[in-house]
Amino acid sequence: MIILSEIPTTPPKDVNEDKLKDKTDKLAKRLGELQKVMFAEQKHSALVIFQGMDASGKDGAVKHVFKECHAQGIQVHSFKKPTEEEFAHDFLWRVHKQVPRKGMIQIFNRSHYEDILIQRVHGWIDDERAAKRMNAINAFEELLAFDNHTVVFKFYLHISYDQQEKELNERINEPDKNWKHNPGDWKEREQWDDYMRYYEYAINNSSIPWTIVPVDERWYRNYIVVKTMVDQLEMLNMQYPPLSTV
Repeated sequence: MIILSEIPTTPPKDVNEDKLKDKTDKLAKRLGELQKVMFAEQKHSALVIFQGMDASGKDGAVKHVFKECHAQGIQVHSFKKPTEEEFAHDFLWRVHKQVPRKGMIQIFNRSHYEDILIQRVHGWIDDERAAKRMNAINAFEELLAFDNHTVVFKFYLHISYDQQEKELNERINEPDKNWKHNPGDWKEREQWDDYMRYYEYAINNSSIPWTIVPVDERWYRNYIVVKTMVDQLEMLNMQYPPLSTV
């Protein structure tokens, strides 16, 4: 049972920042190599889900972790408020269209989990409907994993309440971050306890496990995400296809 308040949002005290940054750079290069083999082999794909509170560093994770990956084999999609057409379908309809084909890495900056998080926090769906959606999400992700050989990575970016306030204030006070400022983020912050409760529900009821990533120090976030991905992708034993003689 995961209780987020019991998990640190900062790195262990004995971690050396400079050494870990060096390891992160090496792992990012290895991730780039693995991505190229995946693209060539066309047997597997990867879905990378980033969820977290506002200012938890989802954009930064994408920027730093995948910096050595080739643009041809990677895509990013952000899920915003559903359109009128999307509202007219089931909640996974718009998501299934974005899943990766074999050979590709698809990144979700926010995801289908929004449909059991923000909708639940604001009372737009009740507990019974959220539970049924959770079952549908598990079935959906298992379909990708077991039927289409998609490795599903799920990262909860674990930021502290105090650090979030600092990050949100930087969006107001630093000109190069003004474009990120959204007054609505402060409104959502008022619902922090509800968000934590429903994140815990999603994490603890998932068939495919989550990785809880401490993000108060962004360099540690980058390390945990890239190491998790490299470790799992190495297990696929992917190979470049041999020269065709046909």
